[in-house]
Amino acid sequence: MNAYIFPGQGAQFTGMGLDLYENSSEGKELFDKANEILGFEITKIMFEGTAEELKQTKVTQPAIFLHSVILSKVLGDTFKPDMVAGHSLGELSALVANGVLSFEDGLTLVSKRAMAMQKACEAQESTMAAVLGLEDKIVEDACNDIDGIVVAANYNCPGQLVISGEIKAIEKACEVMKEKGARRALMLPVGGAFHSPLMEPAREELAAAIEATTFNKPSCPIYQNVTTTAVTDPEEIKKNLILQLTAPVKWTQSVQQMLTDGATSFTEVGPGKVLQGLVKKVDRSITTASATL
Repeated sequence: MNAYIFPGQGAQFTGMGLDLYENSSEGKELFDKANEILGFEITKIMFEGTAEELKQTKVTQPAIFLHSVILSKVLGDTFKPDMVAGHSLGELSALVANGVLSFEDGLTLVSKRAMAMQKACEAQESTMAAVLGLEDKIVEDACNDIDGIVVAANYNCPGQLVISGEIKAIEKACEVMKEKGARRALMLPVGGAFHSPLMEPAREELAAAIEATTFNKPSCPIYQNVTTTAVTDPEEIKKNLILQLTAPVKWTQSVQQMLTDGATSFTEVGPGKVLQGLVKKVDRSITTASATL
């Protein structure tokens, strides 16, 4: 069974999507439509922008979404997922790829998500840190013992967990993790505490937009970040997507569940190869690939 997986923030690079624009009339049409929907020329930033310009949340999230979704559409009949999953932002790409959301609705939600997260980041200084080489339970317990807001946010693969929260609480947590034997505990260059309670204002704002959007029956199950299990009911998908901004991304558990449910190969759709690396850390024997034209 083919699992198709969609990357999240951090996979962007200058020139992303240019091949799709130049080599596919459908790709060009969708990129042009995206410029209209967003109200600015995201294609110019994607194809020619600096790393700094691409790093703005209002650009990064739609850019990665567009690269993934347009690639899946341009692949046409060769794009045949039996199951899909996306890492954080990638979940929205996956929902367009399996027909739950239209291209236009997906992009509009991604744009609103980016703006809402940006606003929440500006409202309170916060950050994230990567903890390597500790069991999940040790990291979770350590977070619970620290004063202030700090939570497990991204379960990326066995031995790699990202924590999220207030700056002082994260700094303290990094010290504690090192004392507990972490190979590394390092602050990440991000503008906010994604997938933590500090994203509650963004969750509320996005919830209203999600509630007002049509969710269709999917062509195949999606393994969502919040539940890690196969979901096909549009109402349940909607509910899980609303919870996603303040809940942890359970990527390790989602990959394990997909394997249990019969996934034999994982194809990453979009920029970079980060997710393929994480899948390999869950099961070294599994076949992984990048989707290409």
